[in-house]
Amino acid sequence: MTLQRVRRSNWGGLLFAAVLGLCLGAGEARAQLSSTAVASGAPDEGNDRVEAALLTDVAQVKAGDAFRVGVRFRMDPGWHIYWKNPGESGLASEVTWDTPGTTVGAQQWPAPSTFRTSDGYITTYGYADEVLLFADARASEKAEGSLQLSAAADVLVCEVHCLPAQLMLTRNLPVGPETQSDPAHAPGFDAARARVPVSPESSGHEVTLALDTRPLTAGKPFTGTLTVTAPRGQPVPAVEKDFFVPERIPGIARLALSPVAGRPGTFKLEGEAAPDVPAQEPRFAGVLRLGSASAGATALTLSLPLASVVAAAPGAPAASATKAVDAPKPAVVAPAGAAESSLSLGLVLLFAFLGGALLNLMPCVFPVLALKAYGFTRTVHAEQGKVGLHALAYAGGIVGSLMVLAGVVLALRAGGSSVGWGFQFQEPLFVAAVAAVLVAFALNLFGVFHVGTDGTALVEKVDSSHGFSRSAGEGVLAVVLATPCSAPLLGTAVGFALAAGPLTVLATFFMLGLGLALPFCLLVLVPGLRKFLPKPGAWMERGKQLLGFALLGTTVWLVWVMGGLTGVDGMARLLAFLAVVGLGAWLYGLVQGASGGRKAAGVAAVVAVLVVGGVFSLRFEETGPAVRKSSMVAEAQPWDEAAVAAALKAGQPVFIDFTADWCLTCKFNERTVLTREDVRAAFSQHKVAFFVADWTRRDERISAKLAEFGRAGVPMYLVVSPAAPDKPEVLPELLTSDSVTDAVRRAAERVADAT
Repeated sequence: MTLQRVRRSNWGGLLFAAVLGLCLGAGEARAQLSSTAVASGAPDEGNDRVEAALLTDVAQVKAGDAFRVGVRFRMDPGWHIYWKNPGESGLASEVTWDTPGTTVGAQQWPAPSTFRTSDGYITTYGYADEVLLFADARASEKAEGSLQLSAAADVLVCEVHCLPAQLMLTRNLPVGPETQSDPAHAPGFDAARARVPVSPESSGHEVTLALDTRPLTAGKPFTGTLTVTAPRGQPVPAVEKDFFVPERIPGIARLALSPVAGRPGTFKLEGEAAPDVPAQEPRFAGVLRLGSASAGATALTLSLPLASVVAAAPGAPAASATKAVDAPKPAVVAPAGAAESSLSLGLVLLFAFLGGALLNLMPCVFPVLALKAYGFTRTVHAEQGKVGLHALAYAGGIVGSLMVLAGVVLALRAGGSSVGWGFQFQEPLFVAAVAAVLVAFALNLFGVFHVGTDGTALVEKVDSSHGFSRSAGEGVLAVVLATPCSAPLLGTAVGFALAAGPLTVLATFFMLGLGLALPFCLLVLVPGLRKFLPKPGAWMERGKQLLGFALLGTTVWLVWVMGGLTGVDGMARLLAFLAVVGLGAWLYGLVQGASGGRKAAGVAAVVAVLVVGGVFSLRFEETGPAVRKSSMVAEAQPWDEAAVAAALKAGQPVFIDFTADWCLTCKFNERTVLTREDVRAAFSQHKVAFFVADWTRRDERISAKLAEFGRAGVPMYLVVSPAAPDKPEVLPELLTSDSVTDAVRRAAERVADAT
């Protein structure tokens, strides 16, 4: 039979084909085309791998009567589509109805089959050969003439590789004085109905579930026993392989049943709660098939209460997730050595302290630290008795701002949001505010205006209260610029803290602040180190101006970050706002030395300029992921769970780069490691699939994936072998060419060993 290819915009062509078939076809062909609408899709090697037909179980319907309507899918041998829970890969099949004058009920799902990859690592659920997805319908009491029935079918058709198919189907069903069954298709609906799982109550079965522990703990495994009793005291038939298919269950990452030897009808339950606490108590849900295909099987649809899920205790290690039922999702869900590790709180605090100290070496922190070095040089030689107080103010600014950041994190988390280190740089207005502060600092260093009551340069002695405020402000700025960076040890510590309780979050951020403040505090507080500081002189004025250019260099980076967030238009708007900031600073410099009404008028003008300029320029729109390209690696693909699963299924090792435009550590790794010729050659030699998870703008999928591996921010790098997709290797935050090439080689060797 020749199939008509139907697309969303080809409704008229379909009707024309129907009319043409009625006019030209023979009797059987005319009957077939008049009672069904047919389309095909998923073209592969010149053949369409799936055919869909819109069917009803009646040839004519009476107004107000019930009937059944459905879409029958026929797949080529070896190909299949997916159930409502596709499993560890794939995409749930969807049928959407548009039926004026007809009410269509819930879609009925026949019991699915289980499919596994040849290596057994990925399990999916769906239908091969043929399946009818149907629903009960009822014609309107006022229906007359004919009913127009339209369906949009969206399916993923898979063999070794997968092909999407979007099929539009439509047909007319006559309305008459009596409802007439369609003998050609009514038996097919009856057979599909017989395959739909039934409730235990309707079949006379009793099902009970007993958990070994209550409540369930987020991220932790749990066990229990499921017991099935057959009606009228009959024995429960034995089960075959793949007798249980779980549904998608919010709050549950894994669910499996295994029969207990010697006890028919008794099954051991093994599951694992998801890392996040669900809003409602989860239920045990799935299809249980009793008996065998040859002797006749009974499929039961189960829906039993489980138990409430509570958060893990602070400091408790997260359990390793193996295979999840949420889809589309490959088997890459368990961190290797990250979520399975048992970090003590003391070790986490040590990591936070050391990570904070290492942040001083990160390129995004350098300009403000250089500025602080200049300030301390002046302070050491001009205010000998107040050096300790300046160091304390600087440390207080750092620790205080980090406590504020910790409070924001806790508040957002309490509101249901998932946040991580550097999350504020995902907001364009925050980036614009930081850039404006840096430009203002730079213009101050250039002498456009002066911070201080007497208008003197920084080399002169300033008022003591102002001096402490400046030290504290520089500490705040150090934190603002440090959050896009993730130093070694920092990602582990902050990731642990953000998954723990409020006290752990506050303690971790406090130790992080102490570590960040330590180097410069030691520089001025330890007498032996002061001799390394240069003597004051005329060089300080030139050095001050040079540091202004360093701050402008950081501003250039922020403009580039804005481009990643909002595109070229966003960069232009930010530059316009920074020009307004410069104008405001210049106007303030003109009236800074004035007094009375002239100064008040000048300050009012500055405020007006900034407000008006901000209103007209600070309007940003996000660019989509397809427009933005975070990675400098030409062959990089956007990260997607289904694409990763497809690459693993094809036998390719996978490298996933979790990155962001505002993460300088990420960009440093890309420029110095990931674009090196030897690394690119290793990727090519081992046929590595390279994926980029771009976290420049907020993405809850990426936040959840980072949390699975105990991380709160980027960068994070995963290397996944098709031979062990549930055991990815997590690379360090700072990459080397050897660490990447060795990891890729190990992933490829595991594939060779498995084959």
